[in-house]
Amino acid sequence: MIKATSSLHIFNSLSGKKEHFTPIEEKHVGMYVCGPTVYSNVHLGNCRTFMSFDLVYRYLKHLGYTVRYVRNITDAGHLEHDADEGEDRISKKARLEQIEPMEVVQRYTVDFHQTMAAFNTLPPNIEPTATGHIIEQIEIVKSILDAGFAYEVNGSVYFDVQKFNESNAYGELSGRKIEDMIHNTRVLSGQSEKKAPQDFALWKKAEPQHIMRWPSPWGDGFPGWHLECTAMSTKYLGEQFDIHGGGMDLKFPHHECEIAQAKAINKKSPVNTWMHANMLTLNGKKMAKSTGNNILPNELFEGSNPILSKPFSPDVTRFFMLQAHYRSVLDLSSDALEAAEKGYNRLINGIKMLEHLPQSNKSSVDIDTHIQSYYDAMNDDFNSPVLIAQLFETLKLIHKVAEGEEYLTGEAIKKLAKTIHSFVYDVLGLTLNVSNNEDNTYIDKALEVLIEMREQARASKDFATSDQIRDALLSKGIQLKDGKEGTSYTLVS
Repeated sequence: MIKATSSLHIFNSLSGKKEHFTPIEEKHVGMYVCGPTVYSNVHLGNCRTFMSFDLVYRYLKHLGYTVRYVRNITDAGHLEHDADEGEDRISKKARLEQIEPMEVVQRYTVDFHQTMAAFNTLPPNIEPTATGHIIEQIEIVKSILDAGFAYEVNGSVYFDVQKFNESNAYGELSGRKIEDMIHNTRVLSGQSEKKAPQDFALWKKAEPQHIMRWPSPWGDGFPGWHLECTAMSTKYLGEQFDIHGGGMDLKFPHHECEIAQAKAINKKSPVNTWMHANMLTLNGKKMAKSTGNNILPNELFEGSNPILSKPFSPDVTRFFMLQAHYRSVLDLSSDALEAAEKGYNRLINGIKMLEHLPQSNKSSVDIDTHIQSYYDAMNDDFNSPVLIAQLFETLKLIHKVAEGEEYLTGEAIKKLAKTIHSFVYDVLGLTLNVSNNEDNTYIDKALEVLIEMREQARASKDFATSDQIRDALLSKGIQLKDGKEGTSYTLVS
């Protein structure tokens, strides 16, 4: 691996610009990512977010950082519609299915882990749960009350946003001004306990029908949704840490509330760099179960859905998602996935050619320029689409070397192969598997028959038939290569 001459820059949602990344502790990175609420099967939009931060985690490790990656499991406290009223999502699922809430949690946590494993994401170093940190959350509520930024009403505790805003800037992450929030919010009804609509729950009183409940100084209840991430991030990463990530939809109010909670008790900003992954749409529309414009990962892998034309492997899906920058909206469709599948197979087949390239006494190309382009792409806010484009530029070089148009030494080929493998498998997280392996076995056998027929035609000097077979295959994206050891094929665009 060459020493990269460019340095890592990350787009910070807090400042709204790319910043040079300097960790708090040299060569160590603390990273927290908001994980799933495990009340249903993980959907592809969530998967994209977790794949984006898997890329971040992988590249930081590639650069030599020791990373403590914390990603939570929300198994309590997340109410319907992300509000302070309504039913707990997990409790509601348990009530509807007449099972224990922890059965719901177990079922969908297992599904989440299986899906993430299928997408070849690395597990976090720590995966804490909300229910496992009730004591820590209660202690934070006490501290916020002691600091004067919260109030208790009838067994519930609320964060006083206007009081906090007198000495801090609530809304700094999302760019919202509290004056505008107040102006655009209807006056509270007489039934509400909160002083102001912007206030959010730190601890909620459990009504008699509420299944998930814990004792507290304010009576039986459960923590507010925003509280768990503050409790777990500070416990495992400290009062200040390097990176906090999540989906764009969490910027407000979830992450805004996290900042307020942490500042209320520690009097300093908890995170240096905030990162947000953008959404995934389906056929140009927002994914939603209610409209039927939705597809689960297993349905995509198995082809058991009415939306896409065929099944697509986890590798192809991951490659498709990495072809867009994590901060860009990405639209999922059959055409886009089929194009990604062709590109993915071209990349993998091209990489396999590295093992068989002819070696020369000198190189006609400086491969360090190719390698540096990989680092330049990833150092520019983890720009995976540019990295992939640069890898395809290197594929052109590989084909030229195979055809004798360019030359590389054995040492250069070895260095290039090692670096490409590192970026494709270790950083992008792809595997060696060509898409639809079972189908490819039959394709290989069919091509062997055609190649044998072509060789027989050439041996009989029937060059018209030989050329017809070659040209017909090329028109379908299959290029035959005649060499000393026989005829091989590669996929071309």
